[in-house]
Amino acid sequence: MKRPLAALGIWVALSLVSAGCAPLVPISQRVLDSGKETLRLRSMQTRLFETADREGTLRDVVATLRDLDFTITKADAVLGVVSGAKPGMRITVTVAPRGERRLIVRANAEQRMAPVEEPEAYQRFFAALEKAMFLTAHQAD
Repeated sequence: MKRPLAALGIWVALSLVSAGCAPLVPISQRVLDSGKETLRLRSMQTRLFETADREGTLRDVVATLRDLDFTITKADAVLGVVSGAKPGMRITVTVAPRGERRLIVRANAEQRMAPVEEPEAYQRFFAALEKAMFLTAHQAD
């Protein structure tokens, strides 16, 4: 009786060890790949506006989110953060100065607890925000 249990224990241990092994891709390559994905996502989420009116931009973000059927769950003018939610989706938008006359706006959306990675969702948000602000959004460097 003890031998089959011992063999089973060894098999389970080996299975766990082999399941935990990483693919044979160098760690440096995996880090670089994740960095490229992060940059791609951040590029979709971020736009630059030629204005210094942070409070006005925050008001426009609130109005835009409401127009897109989000319920505002948090708005903090000091931190420059607005959060909203609708069924199955959450979004957080930050507004921060970039120099003296520009603002950087970053939207971070989640759908069903997973990050939204489709560019169309961010394009819709920024197109609506541009109309609300009467300004053109630019890709951030």
